[in-house]
Order: sequence, then C-alpha cells, then structure tokens
Amino acid sequence: MALALAPFLVLIALQVDADFREQAEERRVDLQLAAERSAVGARTRLEGAATLLQALRFEGSSPFCEERLGALLERLDGYSTIVRYTATGQVVCSAGELRGVDVTQRGWFVRLRAGSDWVVSRAQRDFPALVTGLRVERPMGRFDGAMAAVIPLESLQPDTRDPALPEGSEAALVDSEGQILVATDPAAFDMEPGGRLATWFQEMRAGDDRVLEARDSGGERRAYAGSAMSGQDVYVLLAAPSPGLLSWARLNPIGSILLPLAAWMTAFVAVILVTERVVVRWLDYLERIAALYTRGRFTVRPVQAVNAPTEIRVLAETLDGLAEAVSIRDQSLLDSLAEKDVLMREIHHRVKNNLQIISSLLSLQQRALSDDAAKMALGDTRQRISALALIYRTLYQSDDIRHADAAVFLHDLVGQLVASEAGRGPAVSSRVEADSLIMDPDKLAPMALWLVEAISNALKHALAEKGGTLTVRFTVDGETSVLEVEDDGPGLSEADPVGVGRTLMTAFAKQLRGSTEVLAASPRGTRVRMTFVTPSV
Repeated sequence: MALALAPFLVLIALQVDADFREQAEERRVDLQLAAERSAVGARTRLEGAATLLQALRFEGSSPFCEERLGALLERLDGYSTIVRYTATGQVVCSAGELRGVDVTQRGWFVRLRAGSDWVVSRAQRDFPALVTGLRVERPMGRFDGAMAAVIPLESLQPDTRDPALPEGSEAALVDSEGQILVATDPAAFDMEPGGRLATWFQEMRAGDDRVLEARDSGGERRAYAGSAMSGQDVYVLLAAPSPGLLSWARLNPIGSILLPLAAWMTAFVAVILVTERVVVRWLDYLERIAALYTRGRFTVRPVQAVNAPTEIRVLAETLDGLAEAVSIRDQSLLDSLAEKDVLMREIHHRVKNNLQIISSLLSLQQRALSDDAAKMALGDTRQRISALALIYRTLYQSDDIRHADAAVFLHDLVGQLVASEAGRGPAVSSRVEADSLIMDPDKLAPMALWLVEAISNALKHALAEKGGTLTVRFTVDGETSVLEVEDDGPGLSEADPVGVGRTLMTAFAKQLRGSTEVLAASPRGTRVRMTFVTPSV
C-alpha cells in the first residue's frame, strides 16, 4: 500500500511546490499592482493639484488674490501653500509660505521657464513636501510666471491598511536619487548606495518591473515593488513580508490515511479554481482595456486575448472593432475641423482683400475730386474701411481665427493711421500702451472705428499745424476697460463745434455699452476717453 500510495505522495509534493510558486508569483503581482494603484491614487491627487492651479492661474491679477487663496487653502485638505509667481520669480500673491525666497534657480521653476507645462519636484531637502508647478503664459505664448502648490508628503503616502495589501506591508516615497522622502518604517527600506535594494531601484526606474525579494536592515525577508508616482521625480515603494517554505505545512496538513482522498479533492478543486481563474483573469484584462477606452486611449488593442478562450476572444475582437470605429470617427472629426479652419482663414483673407479693393477704389475716386470737403470725407471713409480690413488680417494671421488680441491690433492700427498721414504735414510721433485682451471681432470693430475717429480728429485739428505726440492707452481693469487717445496740441476750445466724428464716436461707444468723454490733458492737449464693459470671449 505504501508503494501504491507513493505516486500520490510525489504528486502531492509536486503540487505543493507548484502551488507555493504560484502563490509567491501572485503575491508579487498583487504587490506590484498595489504599488501601481497607490501611485495612481497619488498621481490623481497631483493631477487634481494641476487642475486647481490651472483654474487659479489668472488669480494673481485680482486685488483680493491673497484673501481668496487663503480662504481656498483653509477649505482644501493636503495643501500647505499656494503661490503665484511672476516670470522673474517674484511673488504676486500667496497663501502659506515656502522656505526660501529665490525660486528662480530651483529645478521646478527652471523647467517651467524652459517650456514644461507642469512639473512636480521635491520642495527642499529638509522639507517633506512636493511642489507642483504650472506654467502661466501670455496669449502669445511667452512665459508669464508660475502657479505653485506645496503638498505635504504625509497626504500622499500610501495607506498600508489597504485590505488588498499583504499583512505587515510597509510603504515609502522615494525621489529619483533613491533618497527616502517619507516611510511608514524606514528600517524596511535599506537604500544604502550600492546595496541590493538601491541597485534594484535604479533598474526599476530604467523600466524593469520585476519584484525584488531581499532582506531588510533588520534581517527580515521582504518582497519589494515600486511604481512611478509622478514622471521620473517621485516613486512609491511597497515592502511585504515574504512567506517561508513551512507556511504550506501549516496551511495544508495532510494525513497519511486521507492522502488518496486529499489528492482527488485537490485535483477536483484545482480544476474548478484554474477554470475560474482563467475566466476572471481575462475578464480583468478586458476590463482594463475598457477602462483605457473610457479615457480616450483607443490606440491600445487587446492583442493578448488571442490566447484566451473562444468567448473571451470574441469579446476582445468586439472591443477592438469598437475602438477602431471610434478612432476612424475621431480622425474624421479632426480632419473636418482642420478643413473648417482653413476655410475660415480663407474667408477672412478674402474679406480683407475685398475691403482693400474698396479702399483702393475710394482712393481713385478721391484723387478725381476737386472739392476738399468731399476728398476729406472719402479719406475718412477709407480709414474706416482699412481699420475693418486690419481686423480680418489679424484674425487669419493669428492662431485662433475666431478671436484677436486687442494689444497687437491696436499697435498695428495706430501705426497704420499715423503712417497714412505722414508726409502731409508736420511730423507726428505715436506711442501705444495696451493691455492684452482677447476679443471677438464683433466687439473689436466698434472699438477700432472709435479709435479711427479719435485719431483722425487729433491729426486734423490738434496736430495739423505743429505736429507733436499722439498717445493711445488701453487699460483692462476687471469688468471695465478704458481706451484713451491723448495729444499735446493746443487743447480744447469752447468754440470747437461737435462734428460728425464726435457723433460717430458716441454711437460706437454705445455699441460696446460704454460712453465717450473729452477732457483736457496735462499740461496741455486733449484727451478723448471711452469707458466700456470689458467684452467676454
């Protein structure tokens, strides 16, 4: 009987060894997945910080910036500081404090200034926190400073009480150099340079996702897994106790009398478990593929399902077809948008050309007239048409064909108007001081026509005899904007009549829900001001 049962003993021994190896592999996979899950949770927190900074990037221009940021910081958990910096590293407004004043030489600020949109970096060597920084740009893409938030590492540390982690697991956050930022038990992570754990960490950073089994500084055998939390800056490390060979003796006591029955039951249960595991494993794989599709990553294909059972493979082929159809549809939409963009630019270009043709025809008609008043009227009309043509030129030359930057447009328009009068009288110099404001062409047109009338009046009446300086200012102050034209001519006179130009300026200001006023400039000259509601994009 003993000899007859010997094969069962061998079978059981082989099965125990295989099961032990399978369990060890599962623990390593579970530990790796837990590390990735912890990194994803922390990464989500950091991405949430980036979204918050994106929403607050224009807060620095608000007069109540510090009060608002302070109130926001009190309501948010896991943030110690929120700061808005200028392009030179000066603090515009802040809530909370960072250690140190000069940030221009810090790595995260240098990377933002060099062109990175969002960075995550360690705050300071002696300060257990991360800095997440967001690049702030001007409308033309120039670096305009940064929004920064400081997140204490305690709020990002993985929770070792997660029931999915093996009992006795420890967690740590490590920077790219292998320095431990924070750990539940530093003794479990022996990151001595040249040591086995430090060497494995560098290999893991290079793309090797193996799970390491090694002894910690206390001599306990542990399994280590890691995952990048944010780019190549911060990593999550998990350490779980590695089970010993005698664990199966405690988990699976087998008596010599029940050996045959145990072998049969083991085979029966193993078939059920293996079948279930095959199905669950592939379903979990397809679930991860579907989760990627929900985030718009349709380039990923379930290629590993070719080795799956028939039902799973059919489902994978269905998902693959769905992803292909969505990818084709998205590409079609992108092509349509690109075609629309080209057509809109062509329309703006042709409208500008047509307006220039009309201006040229008026110029020919103006030269054929002998009446000075009629020639002047046609000249004023040409300037108005040229201003409208400049709007369309600005639109089709800009990155956004639907909107234009008022600052760029005003510089071009003032230069065009002053240049058109050059050579007809004394020299006139111009200066433009304009804030940046993205505007719709429907709002830009009345502002341009108002400016044409204001500058024309200054050139004809105030600067026609002796010349001088013409100053144009455009200021955006929250919900109100102010456009001014100032000359250093002889100034206002009570005998000056209210002409057609003044009437047109009043009408154009009403289109922008604003008003026009004429004031005396200091020390001499005239200032024409339009105050209107700041247009929203």
